[in-house]
Amino acid sequence: MTKKIVVTGIGASSPIGGTAPESWRALLAGESGVRTLANDWVEEYGLAVGFAGTAKVDPAEVLERPVAKRLDPSSRFALVAALEAWADAGSPEVAPERLGVDWATGIGGLWTLLDAWDTLREKGPRRVMPLTVPMLMPNAPAAAVSMHLEARAFARTVASACASSTESIANAFEHLQLGLADVVIAGGAEAAIHPITLASFNSAQALSKRNDSPETASRPYNIDRDGFVMGEGAGALVLETEEHALARGAKIYAEIAGGGVTADSYHITANDPEGKGASRAVELALAQAGATADEVTHINAHATSTPVGDIAEYTALRNVFGERMTEIPVSATKAATGHLLGGTGALEAIFTVLAVQQRIAPPTINLVSQDPEIPLTVSSEQQSLGDAPQLAISNSFGFGGHNAVLAVRSYE
Repeated sequence: MTKKIVVTGIGASSPIGGTAPESWRALLAGESGVRTLANDWVEEYGLAVGFAGTAKVDPAEVLERPVAKRLDPSSRFALVAALEAWADAGSPEVAPERLGVDWATGIGGLWTLLDAWDTLREKGPRRVMPLTVPMLMPNAPAAAVSMHLEARAFARTVASACASSTESIANAFEHLQLGLADVVIAGGAEAAIHPITLASFNSAQALSKRNDSPETASRPYNIDRDGFVMGEGAGALVLETEEHALARGAKIYAEIAGGGVTADSYHITANDPEGKGASRAVELALAQAGATADEVTHINAHATSTPVGDIAEYTALRNVFGERMTEIPVSATKAATGHLLGGTGALEAIFTVLAVQQRIAPPTINLVSQDPEIPLTVSSEQQSLGDAPQLAISNSFGFGGHNAVLAVRSYE
């Protein structure tokens, strides 16, 4: 497999911006998208955690009303991000049979499912919407994107928890390498800020409880970090072979140089403490990129702000990079956005693409007292990556022992 796969369009709807450029500007400015929830159900159910990284712009306000009504919030996010990325790529002229969709979600149509259950209990079966199943199914976002863009090569769905959308981009890389399409829209979406998920994650002691200061609650690498922060939104990238992109005169942001996907087979929620699976994912991504660990100039870390998870990722990275781990600039962007679960990898892939393109490592906000057990080079300010060619990795890890890593190279 020798084709060069490039990024020609990006789109996002996130807690810090309604578009990819807005999200990037807010990230560089050190803004937080985490805020106190205004929903009545926080008090109604007595939830211990009353904040999250809610979307800066409601996708229902962007889409036409008849379209939005037929989609679960997760599919709305997906469609908004995908349409932005498609327009950003110049709406490529490509035969429908050569256009594919690789999409992801961690949970799927949670709101549709649970709202339908409430309707069934309270009003009876005749009041359950006929579109309930098409709206709640995990492949609904991929279907919505493929139908709106008339993508007929394939419309595939990955559901690998928080590694989902990084894996979907790695799949898109391979599908383009195999010649199954000329252009692929890849990404992921999640809309799961719901009483059920907040209660469940809190019961698992996974969430931060800083209700008095939500904007500083997501604090990767701090010695007093106490859990992750739920987020929502989507990220989308238009990928195509370099040959196809150059032939149509497309602008090129960066190259997706490789992807690595592995499994821990260790525990349903906990990382392998030795980081073996995550290390292998990094090594596979670099091998596919034809690169070595010494060439990596930047890391967008998974870094969820959990006491155990941040150390486990550091261990995995140390296995690969050794002493260089103290030299490579690391960004932990969930400090600003919270954790978008199945959508987080795609959003962070966009941040990584822009980082290598613009030679800037985004700041990691809320870093007050760095854990001495995680001696990484992390800055609360933007860091210049220099003028040399760049090679970055973007990490995502999920419940079930899923590991997914992208290698992103600046396009010279």
